Amino acid sequence: MAADPELVVAETRAWLVKASNGISCRQQAAEKIPRGFLTWNGRTFRRTHNLEEIGEQCLTIDASLREVVDQSVPLSEYAWKFRYPGEPGAPAADEVVEVVATARMVFEAVLNRLPPDVHP
Repeated sequence: MAADPELVVAETRAWLVKASNGISCRQQAAEKIPRGFLTWNGRTFRRTHNLEEIGEQCLTIDASLREVVDQSVPLSEYAWKFRYPGEPGAPAADEVVEVVATARMVFEAVLNRLPPDVHP
């Protein structure tokens, strides 16, 4: 049985809102926008911070996302890199700029592949 279209729109939009709010959290946006893409396309996914795994699932739907996925993979480490004692307290300013730019690029590239009615 097909999923309720209104439910799919609502779930997809919820992921996109989380991604949009997560741009400043670097890895969060790059992790959540592909989940919205997968949700929209009726794909299930496991809970993981591994952007390569999430990206590979997206590529089975749209192979043109290859460059976006490849650029997003290094952001996976931001799910854990600054959380634990003994690790650096924060990334360098130039690193933050680069990571935020990558997260925005991923967000925009995936958002452009989704219909406007699910946009945040």
